Order: sequence, then C-alpha cells, then structure tokens
Amino acid sequence: MTNNYFKTYPDSKGFFGNYGGSFIPPELQKEMDSITAAYHSISKSHNFIAELRSIRKHFQGRPTPVYFCNRLSDKYGGRIYLKREDLNHSGAHKLNHCMGEALLAKHLGKKKLIAETGAGQHGVALATAAAYFGLECEIHMGEVDIAKEHPNVVRMEILGAKVIPVSHGLKTLKEAVDSAFQAYLKDPITSIYCIGSVVGPHPFPLMVRDFQRVVGIEAKEQYFNMTGEQPDHVVACVGGGSNAMGIFSAYLEVESVAIYGVEPAGRSLNYGEHAATMTKGKPGTIHGFKCYLLQDETGAPAPVYSVASGLDYPGVGPEHSLLNDLKRVNYVTATDEEAIDAFFELSRLEGIIPALESAHAVAFALKLAKANPQESILVNLSGRGDKDIDFIMETYGLPENRK
Repeated sequence: MTNNYFKTYPDSKGFFGNYGGSFIPPELQKEMDSITAAYHSISKSHNFIAELRSIRKHFQGRPTPVYFCNRLSDKYGGRIYLKREDLNHSGAHKLNHCMGEALLAKHLGKKKLIAETGAGQHGVALATAAAYFGLECEIHMGEVDIAKEHPNVVRMEILGAKVIPVSHGLKTLKEAVDSAFQAYLKDPITSIYCIGSVVGPHPFPLMVRDFQRVVGIEAKEQYFNMTGEQPDHVVACVGGGSNAMGIFSAYLEVESVAIYGVEPAGRSLNYGEHAATMTKGKPGTIHGFKCYLLQDETGAPAPVYSVASGLDYPGVGPEHSLLNDLKRVNYVTATDEEAIDAFFELSRLEGIIPALESAHAVAFALKLAKANPQESILVNLSGRGDKDIDFIMETYGLPENRK
C-alpha cells in the first residue's frame, strides 16, 4: 500500500484504479459535477467541519465505544472486540454519512433528500437527518424488504419521510436504487440523491467513505488505548461496503493488520442464491459506476439474495474492488445459517442484539477466533438488530426450538 493512499484514490475523475467513475446521462453529470465541486470546497471549510463535529458529539452520541467480548472470547478463543456502531443514534453507522450529506444539501440550498434503502437503516438515518435539518425526505424501498423490515418502515414514517414501495423485479435493494435514481432524475435541481453506501457515480463513493472514516479514526485510537497495540485482524460485513470502508480506512496502511470483508453467501454460492459479489463477480457497470458485479449470461446484474436486506446488492463499492485487486483486503463469506447462529450467540453471551448484516461479520470473526486463539479481532458491529427480530422469530424461531 502507498503511504499516500487517500491522496491517490480516487483520482480526479472518481476512479479507484479501474473502478468507479461516473457513467450517467450528460444532464445529470452537470449536477454531479456541481455536487463534486461543492463537496471539495464546502466540506473543507471551518464552519462545515465545526457543525458536523458538533452534530456527531451532541446529536449522534459519538464517539461510540470499543467493547471487549469477554464471554464470547472465552467460548471461541482469541480476543474479540466490537466497535459499537449499533450505539450510534438511529442504530447504525448510516447516520455518519447521512448527517454529512444532509448538511451538504443544506449548504447547497436543496429542499428534498431522496434515497434508497434495503434493511431500512439508511432510510431511518436519512429520515432522521431530514427531520434535523427541516428537509423533505423520500425513501424508496423494495416490497420484499418492507415486509422483512417493518419496524424501520414505521420509524421512517414517524420521522416524516415518505416511503415509496418498489414492486418491480426482485423488489429488493437493486430495484430500490433504480427507483430512487429515476425520482432524482425528475428534479435534480431542488433535490439531492443521498446514496446509502460507497457506491454510485462519483463523488458518492468518495463522500460516503470520507464521512464514515470517523469510525476507523475512533476505533484505532480507542483500541490502542485499551490494549497498547493494534488488532491482529479487522472484520466488517460488505454489501455496498460503507461500514467496512469506515473502519478499514484506519488500517489500510498498517501492514501488520489483516483485514476481512465478509460477504453474504446466502443459501449457497449457486447462481441467484447469494450476494457474494467479490467472491463470484467480475468487473461490470451498475448504477453509474464500475465495480465487481454479479452478472447473468448477458452481462446484466444477476439476481441476488441474502437473509440480510442490507447486503443483497449485486455490485459493491469501487474502492472495495480496488482493494480486492491489490490484495489488501481478504473478501470472505458467511452463510445465512452462520449469520443467524452468530446473531443468537452475541445476543445470549454478551447481551447485544446485532443487525443481521453485522451478524455476518460476527460469524466470520468466530471462525477466525477458533483458528487463531492467541490473536485479537476487532469487528465493526455496524448496526443493532431491533429491525430484524420480528423476521427472525417468524422465519427461524429460537435456536432451542430449531434443534
């Protein structure tokens, strides 16, 4: 890794090596160019930085803690730590970039925030940001995810957002992104599309990564203060990849730290049964950017599936695609069943109910701990599982009733 990594990637056109860029209609590119220019100027200003820091401290409740899992470590080996993004206001890491994007929208004079959501965490976070700043909010969500994540739908509506059901295709995250983009295209002047991960056309992969870097900055200092060293391993789940880039960013240049991005293996690694983009995909273009992509025989995005609604996306962030090629990050998988088992293990051994997305990272960390009983593992616990409990109980039930 270069010591000037963050000055090198992305380049001025938004490319992370061969990935990223902006492949969108010319009329929309003009608006993206203005957002890029505004981001580079406004986000570096003292007033913007001071206001964002105040929001993080007094509204979001940052810094979130790093926590040592005593009982989990005793059972599985290793020393397992969690970066507790589930304790960030609204219940996940998503608010880190949503407050930044909404603050930028306020400086740009925008009136409306538009976004997609899968698990609903991004939707809740953006609805929270819209309420904070007094902006309109429109969230597009697949009908399958609306049924799975009903508690988050209610939260969005309570916060004043308009939830738009998406009923075409697989009715999940990809289709929600399609729908949100179409809504944004109708009015790019007074609205802004606040994408929910490190995906999309430039400058969104850059912006979301930068706003999420607070996770890694905090974790690195907190972990060192607790232990006097750096972790041997850092683990995070990867769908689009925002929570992962948030914590990975602090360790990319620390060669002694092994980094793992955990993708959803779903029911199996057969076609249409998973969303393990880096594991089974190849370079392609989706939603205005180039990345590793799960594709059908025509090159179109393939159908995907995961028990975790926030992970079932056929693409992935372009920066993750670069880090895969550079072999700096190890992209691995966890199945539905492994994630469900980890969900209950963390809940019952530590009193922490994780989001199903985060449970994928926990599942891999448990395997890593067994294989490396003397080593330390820092997991980014990206969100809490309140949104998932109804679905899990209806679909799986308690573990003692399944065995």
